[in-house]
Amino acid sequence: MRNMRSTTVHLTINLGLLVFGAVLLPRAQAVETNDPYVWLEDVNGTRAMAWVKSENSKTVAVLEKDPRYQGLYDDAVAIYEAKDRIPMPSALHGAIFNFWQDGDHVRGIWRRTTLDNYRTPSPQWTTVLDLDALAAAEKANWFLKDVTCAEPKEDRCLLSLSDGGEDAVTVREFDVPSAHFPAGGFVLPHGKQQAAWMDEHTLAVAREWQPGELTVSGYPFVVKRLKRGAPLSAAQEIFRGTSTDVDAAPSALDDGAGHHAVIITRDVTTFESENYLVTGHGVVKLALPKKIEIKTLFDGKVIMGLAEDWSANGATFKEGSLVAFDVAAAGHDPEHLKPVLLYAPGPRESFAAAAATRSALVVTTFDNVRGRASIYRPEPGAAWKPAALDLPDNATIGIADTDLHSDIAFLSVAGFLQPSSLYLLDAKGNRPLQIKTLPAKFDASRDGVDQFEATSNDGTKVPYFVVHPKGMKLDGSHPTILNAYGGFQVSETPFYSASIGKLWLEKGGVFVLANIRGGGEFGPAWHEAGLKTHRQRIYDDFAAVARDLIARKITSPRRLGIEGGSNGGLLMGVEFTQHPELWNAVDIQVPLLDMLRYEKIAAGTSWVGEYGSVANPEEAAFLRSISPYANLKRGVHYPEAFIWTTTKDDRVGPQHARKFAARLSEYAVPYLYYEVIEGGHGSGANLKEKAHTTALEMTYFARKLMD
Repeated sequence: MRNMRSTTVHLTINLGLLVFGAVLLPRAQAVETNDPYVWLEDVNGTRAMAWVKSENSKTVAVLEKDPRYQGLYDDAVAIYEAKDRIPMPSALHGAIFNFWQDGDHVRGIWRRTTLDNYRTPSPQWTTVLDLDALAAAEKANWFLKDVTCAEPKEDRCLLSLSDGGEDAVTVREFDVPSAHFPAGGFVLPHGKQQAAWMDEHTLAVAREWQPGELTVSGYPFVVKRLKRGAPLSAAQEIFRGTSTDVDAAPSALDDGAGHHAVIITRDVTTFESENYLVTGHGVVKLALPKKIEIKTLFDGKVIMGLAEDWSANGATFKEGSLVAFDVAAAGHDPEHLKPVLLYAPGPRESFAAAAATRSALVVTTFDNVRGRASIYRPEPGAAWKPAALDLPDNATIGIADTDLHSDIAFLSVAGFLQPSSLYLLDAKGNRPLQIKTLPAKFDASRDGVDQFEATSNDGTKVPYFVVHPKGMKLDGSHPTILNAYGGFQVSETPFYSASIGKLWLEKGGVFVLANIRGGGEFGPAWHEAGLKTHRQRIYDDFAAVARDLIARKITSPRRLGIEGGSNGGLLMGVEFTQHPELWNAVDIQVPLLDMLRYEKIAAGTSWVGEYGSVANPEEAAFLRSISPYANLKRGVHYPEAFIWTTTKDDRVGPQHARKFAARLSEYAVPYLYYEVIEGGHGSGANLKEKAHTTALEMTYFARKLMD
């Protein structure tokens, strides 16, 4: 399953958002609407770009001229370019690596140091690759998208270089010890593609081998074996899906004991996949359920999360569980796997992540949207014994990285008012030690956090967090930003955001994070409750949280603003059209909005499993009923929205935002529109671009909610 959310845009909290979906039936191609703004779907067309530049000029003239803008921008730049941020670690080739961007390194540098040096307050780094220098030398707009290294030596890596932040990449082999691109190394030309190391001289590659050899979602479905030194034309096919799939892609799994496996995942729909093991005698299909996510390899066992119940080897494993099966045995008998249970969630629990060290498995979970972490080891008799880790409560716990070749792991811990910290874990001794803490970026002493529940239309209890000034009067006067995502089983959990803290909370604002259905906070069922024609539940949940905030007199419609990006941008569009009376500000970020044509825009067909298809009459009727673009009406008093997107977004695409703004203009509804020319599916490709987008957003919210 591909995740829509590879670029998070909560007020530019993280940098990363969306997801992928099912088969597009031929009938969908016949469904059309009378759309006067189809010309704005020509992403780089002369007429469309002239419109974009005109809209940008009008919006900049309003927001940048606001007396608050410059201060907000300066604060945002200082936050994003600060050199006292935690340099997030990656254990590689016996060292600690980090990718770093700041004011001196706009595109970033990839650098390394030793573990002992990393633990010091001011590590001494050696630059391995300078992206700014590379881009200048090659007259390209390179940004580093991904790094995949060959095990066990980890001396050769595949670097995925993106032009301006788009998902399509150029892949080049990089020699880590000598810090250069070696002559004769692997080079995969620009395209949406994925490669995995089969061995140090061989790759498994999924890409567009012949013109047009892509799925209807725009992703590859043919996997070939490519030998070092051979041209692409000499690659040998090892797997072929179909053009109606979402995609097919290889991945390499390795563990500290030297086990190695290459698995090809064929995404048949958004959430359903088939998994194939590459063996010495060919590619064999594994008898796995369709709704799973493979996490890692440990002690020769494939570790995977279940999104549906699975009966195998005389036992039944419930959805939301974490299970393991032996990869060598699977290669000999792929039809009769013998899984064992590692973790099963309780009623208000969910699995989050798993990663392996040399001798242990690190697992993170959520208990009522609060983070937990444990170490798992196999015990005699096929049982797995967990040991809970002593880490702060009321926070989100993440796995920053683990090392297959030692027993170290890095865990991140953060809360709304708790600056992010990094813990070093000796997985052999279960001793988490705090080694780095982000200095406080805003004054949190005057704020508190509460967790409440709203009751949705069908009686479901929907939890949400409120970050607020201590002792605030419940008189409905507080400027409040409400955020949610509501899709693709993405969990929204407490986080530390310097930009929200400095630019909003310090100024007396309230921030709310809602755990609406569609997410993964309470496991697969919480997500599936809002799939396709059941999606109105998600939108009802969000409105219920808003009404609960108003009923508690935390805020009022005059002082309530909402924001969300990507799938969350669709959420914003629906709430804008369904409940314009509930809010005074709506920040719609890199959104889907035209749900009748979304399958024809960018990677839209890959999300049919989440949203449904216009090829299905029942689903088409529902999509028409909720599509923000289709449901705008003349004469309705809508709040003035801020809609922003990026030209380089080749995942959702800027077309949705453009057309929605054009329709608002036609209906004489006030709005603000901004399009980042670079940046991919996010707020900008470099730190200053991100700071600029953040400052525009916060200026907008201040104007609408604080004035």
